[in-house]
Amino acid sequence: MSTRYKKSETLLERALRTIPLGSQTFSKSKTQYPFGVSPYFITRARGSRVWDADGNEYVDFVNSLASITLGYADPDVDAAVKAQLEAGVIFSLPHPIEMQVAEKIVEMVPCAEMVRFGKNGSDAVAGAVRLARAYTRRDRVAVCGYHGWQDWYIGSTARNRGVPQAVRELTHNFPYNDLSALDILLKAHAGEFAAVVLEPMNTTHPAPGYLEGLRDVTHRHGALLVFDETITGFRYAKGGAQEFFGVTPDLATFGKGLANGYPLSAVAGRAEVMSLMEDIFFSFTFGGETLSLAASLAALTKLQTAPVIEALWRQGGNVMKGLARLIEKHGLADVCAVSGNAPWTFFMINDAPPYTSWQLKTLYLQEMFARGILTLGSHNMSYAHTDEDVAQLLHGYDEFLGLLKEVIANCSLARHLKCQPLEPLFKVR
Repeated sequence: MSTRYKKSETLLERALRTIPLGSQTFSKSKTQYPFGVSPYFITRARGSRVWDADGNEYVDFVNSLASITLGYADPDVDAAVKAQLEAGVIFSLPHPIEMQVAEKIVEMVPCAEMVRFGKNGSDAVAGAVRLARAYTRRDRVAVCGYHGWQDWYIGSTARNRGVPQAVRELTHNFPYNDLSALDILLKAHAGEFAAVVLEPMNTTHPAPGYLEGLRDVTHRHGALLVFDETITGFRYAKGGAQEFFGVTPDLATFGKGLANGYPLSAVAGRAEVMSLMEDIFFSFTFGGETLSLAASLAALTKLQTAPVIEALWRQGGNVMKGLARLIEKHGLADVCAVSGNAPWTFFMINDAPPYTSWQLKTLYLQEMFARGILTLGSHNMSYAHTDEDVAQLLHGYDEFLGLLKEVIANCSLARHLKCQPLEPLFKVR
C-alpha cells in the first residue's frame, strides 16, 4: 500500500465489497486509475481545486468528467440552490422553474424550439433517438462518438454484454470527417435510418464543409440529424457547437455543464419533432427536480452575463499553445500531440516501441498525480482555472515530457513506473 494514497486505497478495498468497480461511474473507477499511484476518492472541492481522501491537493482538469464549467462551489449556483431548497425539491405538480429553464435554453440554442429534461446525457440521447424513430417511423441509427450507456448505443461497442443481438444490429458506426462513408452506409439500408447521431467535435476538427455536408446527406436520406452536445454544449459557445460551427441540427442533447455539476440533461429541437414527446414515453419521477433546475438557471444566466466562454477559450488556448511548445522542446512530436478545441483539449500519446501507449499513459498519470494535477489526458477547462493553475499544469508537463524522453531513449520504463500498467479497455472516444 502506498503512503501518499493510503486512505484512498483503504476506502477502495472497502467499496469493492459492496460496489462493482468501487464506483458508480466507469470513468471514475479503478479501471482508469493505476493502483498504487492514484487517488480513488475526493472529499471536497472549491474553484479549480480538489482534495483527495488523504488530503492531497490537485488542480482538477477532469472537472467531474467536464460537468463543471464554472468551477466547484460556484457562489451564484450555490446561492440559487440554497434559495430553492427553502421552497422545496420536488412536488406533486411541476414547478414554474421547469419552463424558465426551458425558455432559457430556447433563447440560447439555435435548434431549440421545445425542451424536455432528463438526468444524464444517456437519458437525453436515448430520448432523442426514440423521438427520431417515432418521427421517421424507421429503426436504424448511425453513430459517431460516445453516446452513453443505454442499449441502443452501447450495444455497438465492445461493452455490449447484456444487449440483445437484435438491438445491436440497429446501430451502425461511421467515421468522422468522411461523408462518403456515411452516404454509403445510409444507401446500404435505404429508407431504414431514423437518425444520424454524432458529437459535432471531440478530438478532431471538422473538415471544411463537413458538418454542413453531413446535415445535407442525412436529410437527403430522410433521417434526422442529432448533435450530441453533452460536452460541447455551453462550452464551445453559449449556444453550443451548433452555434460555434454555424450548423443547426434537428435535435440536440445537453448535459454536463448544463447545471454546473447538478444532475440535469436536456433534449431540445424542432417543435414539429419535439411535440411527439406527448406520444412517446420519456418520463422521470425526478425529471422536474428543482435544485438541479435552479442550478441550471443560475449557470446559464452566468454564461450570458459573465465572460465564461471567453475564459475557457483563453485559458484552454494557453494550455494548447504551452503544451505544443513543450512537446517540440523535448523532441517528442512523433510520440505526443495536443488536439481538440481550447475549452476541451486532449493530450495524445502514441506507441513508442517497445512500449505501448497504455504503458506510457500509466507513467503519465503517475507523474501528473504526484505533481498535484488531476487529469485523465484531457483538459476540461473551467471558469475557475487561473494563470497559476495553467502554469502548474505546464510545469508538470515539462517535467513529465523530460522523463518520457529519457524513458524512450534508454528503455527505462521499468525503473520509473511504480505500478502495473493500465490494460487496454473500452474507450469512449
